[in-house]
Amino acid sequence: MWHDIRTLNIITRAMLGVLVLCLLFAGYRWLSLQPFFDLRVVKVQGVNGVPLRYVDAATVRSAALPRMRGNFFTADLGAVRAAFETVPWVQRASVRREWPNKLIVSVDEYEVLGTWGEQDDRLLSVDGYLFTANIDEAESEGRLPQLAGPENSAHEVAERLIDLRVWLAPVKLAPQTLTLSKRYAWTAKLNNGVTLKLGRVQDRDALKRRIDRFVLAYPRLSAQLAGRIESVDMRYPNGLAYRMRGQPPVSTPAVREEDAA
Repeated sequence: MWHDIRTLNIITRAMLGVLVLCLLFAGYRWLSLQPFFDLRVVKVQGVNGVPLRYVDAATVRSAALPRMRGNFFTADLGAVRAAFETVPWVQRASVRREWPNKLIVSVDEYEVLGTWGEQDDRLLSVDGYLFTANIDEAESEGRLPQLAGPENSAHEVAERLIDLRVWLAPVKLAPQTLTLSKRYAWTAKLNNGVTLKLGRVQDRDALKRRIDRFVLAYPRLSAQLAGRIESVDMRYPNGLAYRMRGQPPVSTPAVREEDAA
């Protein structure tokens, strides 16, 4: 073998390659331990340049920095991201390095839709996620709709609230509360004080048909009974029933659907 020039060349190149790799690794280790690369700047910003509304950058940094380990080279970006996502109002965070000692954290805030259930600090986002944050901050520009339903229904309740806002817009009404019962019955209280009973409806189109009937009938009811309607019951196949304040309900159809709850 020692007389085989080709084999000796291969062995020599392999040994040189290993030596170069060892030197590179040693250089990287030495470089990564230098204080120059300690993380000195953590910049917190909104995704795509959108200004942060609820997340205070200083608060986020103070909450997340104690959980961070390592420097520019050794910091675990996944762990850093997870630390930032524990901060209230932060739905998602992405982290990237910026040479030589900076981290850029892009924060996507929750967009609040309403309060949820009976707990004081639970909120529902527009995309149906439950999260915990300061209610006073969330309601700084006005009272939020109150929403409730079974624990696994948050996403659907969020979608239906958004639907109801659109469907009721022609009569300039909007839900102040929306509740989905355990029997899957929908009830909404509108911003004019009227309680709207929609019944057990699992199909979005069927729910829309009930709202459409209410929207069609509401102008006449409002003109005749302005300010005196307590509730409107839409759990009928071809009509509705309404209750005036302090009086028993008045029904327009003869038969109510069996899905009343």
